[in-house]
Amino acid sequence: MTASASSIARAEAPSGDHGIPLNEATRVWARIAALSFGGPAGQIAVMHRILVEEKRWIGEERFLHALNYCMLLPGPEAQQLAIYIGWLLHKTKGGLIAGALFVLPGFLAILGLSYIYVLFGHVSLIEGLFFGLKAAVLAIVVQAVARVGSRALKNNVMRGIAVAAFVGIFFLDAPFPVIVFAAGLAGYLGGRSGLPQFRGGSGHGAAVGEVIHDRDTALGETLPEHAKPNYGWSLRICLALLLLWLAPVLGLFLALGPDDVFSRIASFFSQMAVVTFGGAYAVLAYVAQEAVDSFGWLRPGEMLDGLGMAETTPGPLIMVTQFVGFLAAFRDAGSLSPLVAATLGAILTTWVTFVPCFLWIFAGAPFIERLRGNKALSSALTAITAAVVGVVLNLALWFAIHTLFGEVRAVATPTGSLDVPVLGSINISATLLSIGALIAVFRFKIGVLPVLGACAAIGAAYVLLA
Repeated sequence: MTASASSIARAEAPSGDHGIPLNEATRVWARIAALSFGGPAGQIAVMHRILVEEKRWIGEERFLHALNYCMLLPGPEAQQLAIYIGWLLHKTKGGLIAGALFVLPGFLAILGLSYIYVLFGHVSLIEGLFFGLKAAVLAIVVQAVARVGSRALKNNVMRGIAVAAFVGIFFLDAPFPVIVFAAGLAGYLGGRSGLPQFRGGSGHGAAVGEVIHDRDTALGETLPEHAKPNYGWSLRICLALLLLWLAPVLGLFLALGPDDVFSRIASFFSQMAVVTFGGAYAVLAYVAQEAVDSFGWLRPGEMLDGLGMAETTPGPLIMVTQFVGFLAAFRDAGSLSPLVAATLGAILTTWVTFVPCFLWIFAGAPFIERLRGNKALSSALTAITAAVVGVVLNLALWFAIHTLFGEVRAVATPTGSLDVPVLGSINISATLLSIGALIAVFRFKIGVLPVLGACAAIGAAYVLLA
């Protein structure tokens, strides 16, 4: 190794030299990505088990502090937590590797399933599989309402915020970003005022058992040199990521115009990356409201199919947006082959959805020590989480209406319209299968993947026999 190369290596190494080779960390991040099923709670639990309990690379305190910071951000907190810890261990390169590997398996899996969906989706077996998946997904979304609600709605103030959010989005067609901003502002002001109702917890939490302290881990208690605020590095990395994120968006607008499907995909999902606080299910409510009702990119039942894909593949549940971009471009391919356009739409959607996640972490991670113990910010997150309960409840009702009923009519309201099911169009088979999935999830505590697999098999058998 040359002298200059040695100096670069020393500059990149954390202070204290934790002794974790980058190639070993890369293998571990690939393993975590392959096991990242079950939504953010499951993904965070996998990271905690491997990084804290098994490898002892970081301690409980640092893991939870990083998680709480990630939960303040828009986008998938599990992927952002991977970026954060990857950066903490191996600086910029480590964060890029951890974040990219977290997304890659899910991207490839959903891309393959999307091809099957558009090419063979009307084959009876495929129709049956997705018929069963819709019932399971409905049960899983209802479970998400119960889980988030049990954690977030600890008092009447939080319950009131959840009810207000539900009324706003379900009956008044209030935009999701407005709901998030209003809840966050209320929580911030409540926290500044010292009201006890706005005191939050620690998010998804971590595994129960032995507490691994920072002092007993490879990274130790001291802050690595590269983790200390460096305004020059922060400015350079933020400018680079902003360029990577927004240059394609601007280029598409200039080259194709604002009404082209690729321009719309780039702008819509870029906006989503900025405003989607509260986890994957809250994102889905926003995407469903816009992609189905406003843009007409896909039908309500297809949104459920996409969520079924995301639930059964590794990676963040927000990967369902890739399926939305795929179908949008497939159906408005212009001069391109529909499959080529769909592939480009999926890549573009994934790019503008996840590049901002790297920006949020690299911009803020060196400064998060200033956030430690900030009660006002914690209170804002608490209120946003309560509002998300109402938003996810809206999503559950929306899914139920479009899963269990064959016909839905739009009823005009002073602020928009309201989807109302035609009671005579109820699908008895879908209803019975959904009830069975709910019993499996709530009564027998069966996991997500077995329920999805069983419902898909039952759906396939039902359609083939029918």
